[in-house]
Parts: sequence; structure tokens; C-alpha cells
Amino acid sequence: MRNYQKELDALIERHQANGEVPRLLLHACCAPCSSYCLEYLAQSFSITLFYYNPNIHPAEEYAHRVAEAKRLVASLPVKHPVSFLEGAFDPQVFYDAVRGLEQEPEGGARCEVCYRLRLEEAAKQAKEGGFDYFTTTLSISPLKDAEKLNRIGEAVAEQVGVPHLPSNFKKKDGYKRSIELSKLYDLYRQDYCGCVFSKKET
Repeated sequence: MRNYQKELDALIERHQANGEVPRLLLHACCAPCSSYCLEYLAQSFSITLFYYNPNIHPAEEYAHRVAEAKRLVASLPVKHPVSFLEGAFDPQVFYDAVRGLEQEPEGGARCEVCYRLRLEEAAKQAKEGGFDYFTTTLSISPLKDAEKLNRIGEAVAEQVGVPHLPSNFKKKDGYKRSIELSKLYDLYRQDYCGCVFSKKET
């Protein structure tokens, strides 16, 4: 099994040795998951936090999560600049993508389609914006399979033509640190992944 954290460390070391600060488009699922990822990655990258999650239900929940992500970017002290970019919020895009998979269990085929949907949009934004890499904060969650996320990210990277940054943000106690940062900044920690199906399961 590949060690994505080791691959990321090697990539960071290479850029630092050359005095480079690459531009990263970081897809954000929520503020708590973004907290450690930003703290860690902004030491080596110039980041745009890209909030694109048409799966979020209901609209009030979406608005709350966006506001928290913006507040985190404005509050978190970082070495290199972090900006915020909000994608389009059109839940119908999500429902169309997962049609026929409504009864799938959480973490199954429906979630995989949702990951791809969001990573494809992140890759397109990264390509259009001339970024050096794109990746997602999703791999920090203990409930998310980093290998699956990286596999999708790499496939999308090849399709769109912009490099995917390998990641498994659970490593180095990333998830534990995200909980500490969430408490420190009093971030809203949701109790479901985001879509109407995950909300029903909780």
C-alpha cells in the first residue's frame, strides 16, 4: 500500500530545496477538516481554499459551513497566503450524479461518485487558475478512505491535466489536531457528512 504522507513529504522537501512556494487549490469539505490541512500545508504552499460542495443539505446548513470556512481563513495565522474561493451551489448537480445510488450505504458507491464530482470541479478550477496542484481535505476524516480519494484524484488529474497532490491528512495526528483547532477557533462541527442521505443515517 502506498504511503501518501511519505510521498507528500518528499514533494514538499523538493520544492523547499529549490526555494519554491507552489500554488495549491485545496478543496474544502468543511472548516474543521480544513483547519489542520491549512495549518500544515500553508507552511509550504500558497493556498486557495475552494469550497465546492453541492451535496450539502439543506441550504441553511450549506450557508453555515461556508461562513465557518471563511471565518477560519480570516482567523488562522499562516506562513504563506491563503485565499477563499466559493464554487457554485447547485444541489441538482449532486442529485443527478448519484441518481440510482440513493440506497447505497454511507461510504459506498454513492460517496465515491460524490468525491469524484467535487474533485473534478476542483481540478477544473486549478487548471483554469494556473495552479501547480489540487487536492482535498477529505482524507483527514477517519471515515474516508485516503487510498480511494487519491486514486480518484489521480484519475481526475490525468483527465483534466493538472497535478494532484498526494495526501492522507490523518497521518501526523492530523485528525486529532483538527479537533484541537476546532476547539481553539470554536468551529461548528457538524454531526453528518453533509448530504440528505447521510443526514438520514444519523
